[in-house]
Amino acid sequence: MGVPELTAVYIRVWKRWIDILLSLTGIVFLCVPMLVIAAIIKLQDPGPAVFRQERVGIRKTRFELLKFRTMRQETPHDLPKDMLSEPERYMLPCGWTLRKYSLDELPQLFNILRGDMSIVGPRPVIGNLNERELIEERDRYGANDIRPGLTGLAQISGRDMLSNREKAALDGEYVRRQSFLFDCRCFFLSIGKVLTHDGFSEGGGEQRNVTDHRT
Repeated sequence: MGVPELTAVYIRVWKRWIDILLSLTGIVFLCVPMLVIAAIIKLQDPGPAVFRQERVGIRKTRFELLKFRTMRQETPHDLPKDMLSEPERYMLPCGWTLRKYSLDELPQLFNILRGDMSIVGPRPVIGNLNERELIEERDRYGANDIRPGLTGLAQISGRDMLSNREKAALDGEYVRRQSFLFDCRCFFLSIGKVLTHDGFSEGGGEQRNVTDHRT
């Protein structure tokens, strides 16, 4: 069996099993830190610690993405963060740290376990008018035909600093290059990017420019 055949088997079969193994392992080992984060959020603001938001999944199906809440319950509904007159007023004290280190994304381990997402793949978009351009651009590259990921090539190539067209092009490149080794590269480089905050811009890019207080 040659390399292309092995890669095809990985994409079709083994990638899903690796997602299940890694997400389940992550949930077990991070359950205590996640409970601590949830407790801190609830102490800082009443309401649920985890919010749910509809996202675009594989083949543009919809699923409910999980994230730790980083903004207060009183934040205006469905309003982009950059349109708030005083966005810092609505951010929880722990919110900046959770976003800066992507700790707000930890509940997505459950999305991965149940098959909504993968460890590595294009980040799932919200699907509203603000991100319709990105969805349409992804169609050109076939990036909407695979499971979205917790991290991906765009996240290690600029993260919040990229335009929709740049993100879509990188997502398309990921579709062409995905393999076990390339997924490993994206995964481990993502850890370094998060720890150094490389490419992080609060309020810019991806889903971070949308209020996240809703349940």
